[in-house]
This record gives sequence, structure tokens and C-alpha cells, in this order.
Amino acid sequence: MSDGKTGLELRSLLKKSGELELSLVTVPTPEPADDEVVVRVEATPINPSDLGLLIGAADMSAAKASGTKEMPVITATMPEAAMRMMAARFDQSLPVGNEGAGTVIRTGSSDAAKALMGKTVSMIGGAMYTQYRVLKVRDVMELPPGTTAADGASWFVNPLTALGMTETMRREGHKALVHTAAASNLGQMLNKICIKDGIGLVNIVRNKEQADILHKIGAKYVVDSSVPSFMDDLTNALVETGATIAFDAIGGGKLASQILTAMEIAANKTAKEYSRYGSNVYKQVYIYGSLDTRPTELNRSFGLSWGVGGWLLTPFLQNIGPAEIGRLRQRVASELKTTFASHYTKVVSLAEALDLANIGVYAKRATGEKFLINPNK
Repeated sequence: MSDGKTGLELRSLLKKSGELELSLVTVPTPEPADDEVVVRVEATPINPSDLGLLIGAADMSAAKASGTKEMPVITATMPEAAMRMMAARFDQSLPVGNEGAGTVIRTGSSDAAKALMGKTVSMIGGAMYTQYRVLKVRDVMELPPGTTAADGASWFVNPLTALGMTETMRREGHKALVHTAAASNLGQMLNKICIKDGIGLVNIVRNKEQADILHKIGAKYVVDSSVPSFMDDLTNALVETGATIAFDAIGGGKLASQILTAMEIAANKTAKEYSRYGSNVYKQVYIYGSLDTRPTELNRSFGLSWGVGGWLLTPFLQNIGPAEIGRLRQRVASELKTTFASHYTKVVSLAEALDLANIGVYAKRATGEKFLINPNK
């Protein structure tokens, strides 16, 4: 095993010409400052948020491989429409990977840093698709005894996003919520939180297999957007739960509009009097993903008391402040193997993450196909 002085790192480079290049580079590992630790990265997930930086909207079905087996290079073409949005990253070799976990192999001189020597920690801070990562003590969290790096690799993005959704619901005065693409890893965590905390949750999926996944873990309200009775099923679930806030991972197409319409119908079913402006019940859809990259279509059949906006984890955490973040992180740490357990279909090395066959699978962002990278495999 390497001494950790240098290591491989996965990079994504978008050239001005429209060519996307994925490759591995050898980088030096900086010496840790007083309040820093060096972590040997042993597990880091490929999340949809990572794919946004790694491949974006590039057409990976026509990608080409070159280089060697140990140091592969993948090239693909970025569509012209996507290029306009990405001018700020042209010709920069960018590291990838939001979160991960591993073992502390060197530390700075502070007591807090030295206390982590040899410990398994989870971490946040970008550039995780790398063999060695230097981080401030505040950006790592010691994992409970008996927790592996793989157990703790997805400790941040999905768990805190799911908790952030229920926190946003409470803070904005709603009592139940709707979630789309609901059979995802994140969606399963959200179900476990809502079951544990007694929150009504309406899950929207697109086929029976996804509905079955959720029913197996105890989800009560699951509606399938592919069946003719979808709008009736959704409205009935909204009447029963009183959900007036939704978190939408799809983004494009008509789904956000359909959710608002069903919320309005549900509100009118329980309204005491008629209003020509629609119900007074405020309905909110937050778009937090772009599984469908088409424009969001709103067919305004849901009165005037509504909102559609974007929701992102980082600004949410900045708004709630360090004390509240600490409370949420503590909950994640204590429920890592239960509520916040993640399941992976494949563990790959950095080089294997750049194998065209593997890219073909994880680039689809399909439910039930979650990859974990072990950079030191």
C-alpha cells in the first residue's frame, strides 16, 4: 500500500471545443495543518449530484476509451445546448465526489486532529474520488464503533437532504409531504424518517417494481404516475394525508403541475366555502433534481395560492446554522445502519469507474443501481 504522499485522483475536464475528458491524474498529498487530517479514502458514492459534475449532459452512449487499463481516458461530446450553461468550467481539470469515508492515516498537531488517528471517519468537502484527502477536523465525523467506511460513505448528501425535506416541511407550516422518484436510495430514507417520526408521505413512482420496493419497507401511500388512475390516486392520498408541500426530483415535464392541481382538488374537497380564486390553501413544489431535463410545464389549474421553487441542501444548511446542523448530523450518525443505510449494487476502483460498461450503467441514474468507488481498491 502507498505511503499516502501521492495518490490517484479522478478528474473531469470540459474543453471549449465541447469534448468532455475523464481521466486519472497523480497528485501530491499536502501535509496536514494543525487542525487537519489525512484520510485514506475507502468508500465514496456516485450520487446524481456527482454525475452533474462528472459527465453532465454529455452523450455517454457514444463515449470512447483510450489510455491504459490502469490509467484510462474517456472522451465524450457535450451537447451545444448544455455548453452555454457550463462556460465557467471550460478547460479546467476538476476533481469530483461530494462525500465519502475512510481511515485517518496522518494528522496535524492539534488535540482534536490527533484524537482521530487511525479512526474511520466520514467526510464532506468535494474531491472525494481520490486516494488521499486532506480535510479540516470540522469536515469529518468519527463513525461509531463497528461502522465500516462503506456504511458511512453516504452519510451526508442523501441523509441530510431527506432530513432537510422534513425540516423544511415543519418550518414552512406544512404537515405532510409528497416526494417524486420515491423509490431511490434517498426516497427510501425519507420513508423511514417519516414512518419513525409519524409524518404523512405520498410517494410518486413510475412503475409497479418501484412501488413494491416502497411497500416492502412499510410505505403507506404509493402512487404510480404511469397508470390511468394516477390523478385520482394522487388526489385521494393528498386528501388522506393533507400534504401541501412536494419535493420533486424529476424537474421537467408536467409532474410538478399535476401535483399542484391534485393538491388544489384535495383542498377544495375539504373547503367550507367556494372561492372563485381557488382555495386559500398554500401549495408548494420544490424542484431539487433534474431527472427529466425538459422545461417544467405549468398548466395553471390550481388557483393563486401556490409556489414553485428550487431547493438545494447547501443553502438550506447555511440557513439553519451550525447548532441545527449538529443536531441533524448526530441523528444520522446514530441511525447509519438503520434509517440511513445505503445499498450499493457494485463497488469499483477509480480505474473501473472509468470503464465504459460501468459508465453505461451508472450514467442512467436508474433506481436500484447505485455504485460505490473504493479509490484504494
